[in-house]
Amino acid sequence: MSLDTPSRKPHDRLAAALADDMGRVDELIRARMASRHAPRIPEVTAHLVEAGGKRLRPLLTLAAARLCGYSGDHHVRLAATVEFIHTATLLHDDVVDESGRRRGRPTANLLWDNKSSVLVGDYLFARAFQLMVETGSLRVLDILSDASAVIAEGEVLQLSAARDLATDEDTYFRIIRGKTAALFAAAAQSGAVIAGAPEEQVRALHAYGDALGISFQIVDDLLDYGGVAETTGKNVGDDFRERKLTLPVLKALAGADGAERDFWRRVIERGVQRDGDLEHALGLLARHGAQEATRDAALTWAQKARAALTGLPGSDLRGMLEDLADYVVARVN
Repeated sequence: MSLDTPSRKPHDRLAAALADDMGRVDELIRARMASRHAPRIPEVTAHLVEAGGKRLRPLLTLAAARLCGYSGDHHVRLAATVEFIHTATLLHDDVVDESGRRRGRPTANLLWDNKSSVLVGDYLFARAFQLMVETGSLRVLDILSDASAVIAEGEVLQLSAARDLATDEDTYFRIIRGKTAALFAAAAQSGAVIAGAPEEQVRALHAYGDALGISFQIVDDLLDYGGVAETTGKNVGDDFRERKLTLPVLKALAGADGAERDFWRRVIERGVQRDGDLEHALGLLARHGAQEATRDAALTWAQKARAALTGLPGSDLRGMLEDLADYVVARVN
């Protein structure tokens, strides 16, 4: 049975293995997103949280803690924390990007307004920090608060660099390590820390989350130029319309001639886009093998993620995490 068969998808198997823990996480999320005085908070939060999604980040926290032999309950608080941080960043991102679709549904800022999305995102950040403190672990607080700062830094860097054709791949990787991989890494690392795991296991799970997050974001950027809207949960070509200079475009730019650079300068830097431009962009990506090169980069990072788990205890959970790294790239098949 292939990885694409629903019953065999690694994140589905991981969710099934951790179903009891995840059920407790969901209960805690529902309890903590409540507001007696501002009913819009749970309305906006529920719209996004209950829209589905793979819940990879909280699953990583739960899996890391269990893989390291944890038997307490603080991993549930940490998983909820991670999901709140992620949801807050999505609410803010959709305002910044002026997005109209998220997880296959209209975005919160479209259904309500930008002010509601920003303020509810702020509320969720505050709830996340409350949950962190309840674990009583200063190191966990340091890990997750640092990740929150790095996420914001990555988003700001993207604002200044994403529409500049002088942006190079090193800058691109700094952006995605900030906006995506930082929370993957912190999610896995904090699960190991709360379990009291040996330092080498803590470092290994951080490295796993970092590499997995980078691979995940590269694939997301690739899917924007060839995924199916029903699968990706967003409109194909959104990154192009939002003028984001992602890895597929950088790969095409590396071999572009003068006329091609003029095209990218018009649609990305100047934001002058016309009918047929997306199709032309896709043709340029194909001409320079940009999609294949981008997939190769994602595969390299997925292999790094698998390798990071080598020294961890052998178990079904470890096998699922290894398979998850493969599946992240298999989404583009």
